[in-house]
Amino acid sequence: MIIRRADEETEANVPPSAELFDAMAKYNEELVKAGVMLDGAGLQPSSKGAKVRFGRGKPTVIDGPFAEAKELIAGYSMIEVGSLADAIEWVRKWPKADGGGNVSIEIRQVAGPDDFGDEFSPELREQERDLLAKLRDNPPN
Repeated sequence: MIIRRADEETEANVPPSAELFDAMAKYNEELVKAGVMLDGAGLQPSSKGAKVRFGRGKPTVIDGPFAEAKELIAGYSMIEVGSLADAIEWVRKWPKADGGGNVSIEIRQVAGPDDFGDEFSPELREQERDLLAKLRDNPPN
């Protein structure tokens, strides 16, 4: 997962420039043509969101906006590549028009069934496969 960190502009809901829209479209098209793009989207600013924190199992809802923009996410891309090095190479191609060339991108590997060891039993693995099949057959609107 490629995570584009928020900044003052994304948190202020400043719309991307036509130049950035064009650059991101070309970048995403390159990912799609290479067969590595799975999903991606920009996110609304934290002022349109909420956090839910749990203390002793009890939820507390905190409405946005949130103070630390650098800890927030402005968007993401899901790619499937063979290694962290491959993901880094794709991120090196990130459009320079984004954030005036000053953005923070984080790369994280999505955990799979084999990452959880014996606790993720064959029964749980089957249940996970069934849920994913249902999601593919009935995608949300």
